[in-house]
Amino acid sequence: MNTISELDRQNIWHPFTPLVDADRPFVITSAKGVSLFTDDGKEIIDAVSSWWVNIHGHAHPEIANALFNQATTLEHVIFAGFTHKPAVTLSEKLLSVLPDHFDKIFFSDNGSTAVEVAIKMAIQYWSNIGKPRKKIIAVDGAYHGDTFGSMSVGERSIFSAPFNEHLFESNFIDFPTEQNRHFLFEQFERLLKADAPAAFIYEPLIQGAAGMRMYSKDILDELISIAQKHNVICIADEVMTGFYRTGKMFASDHPGNKPDIITLSKGLTGGTMPLGVTACSERIVSAFNTNDFYKTFFHGHSFTGNPLSCAVANTSFDLLLTEKCQENIEMINRSHDMFISKMKQHPKVVSARHLGTICAIELSTPDGTSYDNKLRKKIYSHFLNKGILLRPLGNVIYVLPPYVITETQLLFIYGAIEEFIETI
Repeated sequence: MNTISELDRQNIWHPFTPLVDADRPFVITSAKGVSLFTDDGKEIIDAVSSWWVNIHGHAHPEIANALFNQATTLEHVIFAGFTHKPAVTLSEKLLSVLPDHFDKIFFSDNGSTAVEVAIKMAIQYWSNIGKPRKKIIAVDGAYHGDTFGSMSVGERSIFSAPFNEHLFESNFIDFPTEQNRHFLFEQFERLLKADAPAAFIYEPLIQGAAGMRMYSKDILDELISIAQKHNVICIADEVMTGFYRTGKMFASDHPGNKPDIITLSKGLTGGTMPLGVTACSERIVSAFNTNDFYKTFFHGHSFTGNPLSCAVANTSFDLLLTEKCQENIEMINRSHDMFISKMKQHPKVVSARHLGTICAIELSTPDGTSYDNKLRKKIYSHFLNKGILLRPLGNVIYVLPPYVITETQLLFIYGAIEEFIETI
């Protein structure tokens, strides 16, 4: 009889994974808290929250109970012409913490689709008011997802290379730094004046897939201000940064100026179920609030507003606001800060940075900084052998743990990182 691993290799195509020469995947049979358990008895600390989604730990009993109760009541119903309490409750919870001018919640399935919805909303806004605008401005190095619209506003890279000729054209401003801020603002102004774009989309304060690159809230605040001066719709992609990853509920809570649209996913359900949200302001809603049938937002998904996903998202939201969770978020923040302060002095470290529950260390290599850096595979396998899941972004090691991680577990991870750096 074939093993699970053998059947996987025979039948399954894994994401971001070559079909040839890829390491055999670990077979995970169960998980609890920050630990993943393999079929051969190995325990692995999930230090990247299973692709940044898990915020309360695996198999959380309250989330599991919410899922069970909802599954025995209403598992799904078409969301066009019907509604249900879990979705309405979640909309109320989210609007209570989103910026005051936000008015509506649109449900989808994941981060890419949440961004896709945001782009379509922004473009159709201008069409609906009779002043068509089509161009989008994004930030160099951006990653907003893998659907065609989200790829179009992302960095042209190995992720998008086979499809570049099919993507719509977007304009990109330089990645913000303290050194280029004045040039950046001038560059942004020029693009805004030249094209009258429909929207400006950005990952607030930190670009995840680009290597956890971080920039200041003051620069972001000024960019939003400039865009608003030109009446351009601002879209904050908070798929990764939402739900206290940056120390606040949303990264958009750091700057004073607020966007018109915010996209959410990943931590939204505590990592238990797929769900995407595109939240928008009264301004956006106003262009669709009409009896003209042809100005309807004709977009939807089969599993829009899925009751199971909404139920676990409601429970995750409540857990997030508990005193225990807030204290642990602050503990992770403090621990990262001390570790990064230490690593900044290391001669093999190009850059060490930290924001909220995210810390990243960029290692010096002959290949420079890129996703396909040869050090990536060595880092990944080294830490798995140590019982730690750290999936690097090229030569960038980052730690982005579930909020239930302990200080002792963090210190173990930090120590393992320091040991690894000495080997390169």
